[in-house]
Amino acid sequence: MQIGVVGLGRMGANIARRLMRNGHSCVVWDRDPQPGRQLAGEGALAAAGLPELVRALAPLRAVWIMLPAGPATEATVADLAVLLARDDTIIDGGNTFWKDDIRRGRELAALGLNYVDVGTSGGVAGLERGYCLMIGGEKPVVERLDPIFSALAPGKGSIPATPGREGRDHRVEKGYLHAGPSGAGHFVKMVHNGIEYGMMQAIAEGLDILKHAGSPKLPKEMRLAIDVAGAAEVWRRGSVITSWLLDLTAAALAEDAELAAYAGHVEDSGEGRWTVQAAIEEAVPAQVLTSALYARFRSRQEHTFAEKVLSAMREGFGGHVEPKVQRDGEPGQP
Repeated sequence: MQIGVVGLGRMGANIARRLMRNGHSCVVWDRDPQPGRQLAGEGALAAAGLPELVRALAPLRAVWIMLPAGPATEATVADLAVLLARDDTIIDGGNTFWKDDIRRGRELAALGLNYVDVGTSGGVAGLERGYCLMIGGEKPVVERLDPIFSALAPGKGSIPATPGREGRDHRVEKGYLHAGPSGAGHFVKMVHNGIEYGMMQAIAEGLDILKHAGSPKLPKEMRLAIDVAGAAEVWRRGSVITSWLLDLTAAALAEDAELAAYAGHVEDSGEGRWTVQAAIEEAVPAQVLTSALYARFRSRQEHTFAEKVLSAMREGFGGHVEPKVQRDGEPGQP
């Protein structure tokens, strides 16, 4: 299939690459021309702007937007709505708030356009590993775009089949789910990210406890010198908490057991907040997810080893670099 990709950052560019590797044709654009030029050298057609990108696509057109949630995505959707023709499709693969998807889907439908929201998980490793996709939109549109989603998803790989799933939607076993109408994809991804916060916080706090097992505050005979990096490594192998997050943590600790390169200032993408908000609206208790979000807020005031672990994991799976924080007595950052 042919598809347009708008937004060529860490994930957008690799989404285009993975699609091209699987035989699809990509027309790409970013306000920074450099990643477009690089992708053009790898087989994409780099457009000079949105009008040129739309002209280069054959009907029925599909344009995948991979931009930060908020004004940038809103403006791009609005611009494309003017440029595209009836029955064309706009796909938002970023971290948009799911209620905005419902509004957009309704507004675009009135113009004769289709809207699909895709919660995309896989981070900077998605090019090789594939992306777990949670998709919202009308069934006929999602099914027509299935070759795109299938190419981006990880596939079955070596993960054993889950007993009792015979006769059910086989796509989920390949790493992509049609979750429901507009908004459903990003809603499922939002909750996924909320869970991610909790899992990361549990790993980080547990390793912090191990690190301080030799604290001078403890009776001398109770002090333990635990190899924290070794514990993370052994947990990866056969334990019930084996996970990609633990893999990333073990790799960071193997490189530097003190995580000296990290201050422990942990940002949040917004989806943890939205998950807690949804829990409040639904009257669902979410103590772990809420506490994990608040721990990130606190990390911006004082830092512990646990927060350095969180920073290391975020850089590992998403390429998130800690912001430069101005300290007392330091010159302001540009």
